[in-house]
Amino acid sequence: MSRAGKPRILLLSGYDAGSHRRWYKQLVALLDDFDWTILSLSPRFFRWRIRGNPLTWLHEPALREQWDLIIATSMVDLSTLRGIHPHLSTVPCVLYMHENQFAYPASGAQPSSVDPQMVNLYSALSADRVVFNSSWNQKSFLDGVEALMSKMPDGVPEGLVGELEKKSQVVPVPIEDRLFVKQPVEKNWQCPHLLWNHRWEYDKGPERLLALLQSLERRKVPFRLSVVGERFRRYPPVFDSIHEQFGHRIERWGYLESRASYEQLLLESDVVVSTAVHDFQGLSMLEAMAAGCIPLAPDRLAYPEYVPGDCLYTDHMNDPPAEGESAADRLETLMRERPLPRLPTGWKASKLGPEYRRLIKQLAGDASAYP
Repeated sequence: MSRAGKPRILLLSGYDAGSHRRWYKQLVALLDDFDWTILSLSPRFFRWRIRGNPLTWLHEPALREQWDLIIATSMVDLSTLRGIHPHLSTVPCVLYMHENQFAYPASGAQPSSVDPQMVNLYSALSADRVVFNSSWNQKSFLDGVEALMSKMPDGVPEGLVGELEKKSQVVPVPIEDRLFVKQPVEKNWQCPHLLWNHRWEYDKGPERLLALLQSLERRKVPFRLSVVGERFRRYPPVFDSIHEQFGHRIERWGYLESRASYEQLLLESDVVVSTAVHDFQGLSMLEAMAAGCIPLAPDRLAYPEYVPGDCLYTDHMNDPPAEGESAADRLETLMRERPLPRLPTGWKASKLGPEYRRLIKQLAGDASAYP
């Protein structure tokens, strides 16, 4: 406990990507009656970060202090960290899984290695509770562990997956209450404004977006387009093809520096589109839905957990052109049926905040000691 009588929580973010920062900043704001300390590492040099964070933090003074609870993101090598600092082995630990290394599609950019998966596995075994941001994330992790262990020659412990599942639960990253519109604006179904708001990387399926747009163009379906999201110095060249072929339909293009401009774009858009082949929760989809957008997403990953069935298009993971046609079919159906927005209220911060509070109270000590 701190001098003020508040439980002391050390939060470790081993690869401090934007979604990770957003999550813990919300957590601190929602649960400001706890005493928080944050340690984070820059989101670069992935393989070094996921394997080397215990060394980077080797002489970190905060790791020598006394804590009531440690919360670590899935990039933290929690088992090694607790081994190097033995007094931390008695501190309850939560591993928060924004993602898991068993479910990442291969990019071909880096040599394949089982090492990141083993970091996830050992950290999950070391943690007292493993929390996932979606049921799909949890299932793909447990299935991945089982598949990996089935390849091992011997020495695999019995009941490993069941042991992990027993201490696992799902608590999503919340969406801020202020993003939820009270009265969604009427949609323009004559010429809908399509919003694609994801990181400009291969795993978000940009070639599938191109296939969808080309299908709509062939069918002479009217639409306007905004493609925004975090863009890096090197990005898939298919984005240049999209800009070249559909420049006459583009409303907004590229990363929006202003958060206010981005939130205004959410309000102005009619349909938010995902073409992702990997998305462990889908914050950009959820926040656009909160702003009143109608979702259009593949029937895979975490999307069926919150996207209505009539807004899901058929999954053709191994056939992007076929999936583009499927997405175009679904969009044309939506344009005819004109559904009303269905806000994902179960993902509101005010709904999920109490779940995080219960989790912390269960692990950080006597719940009667503080509100």
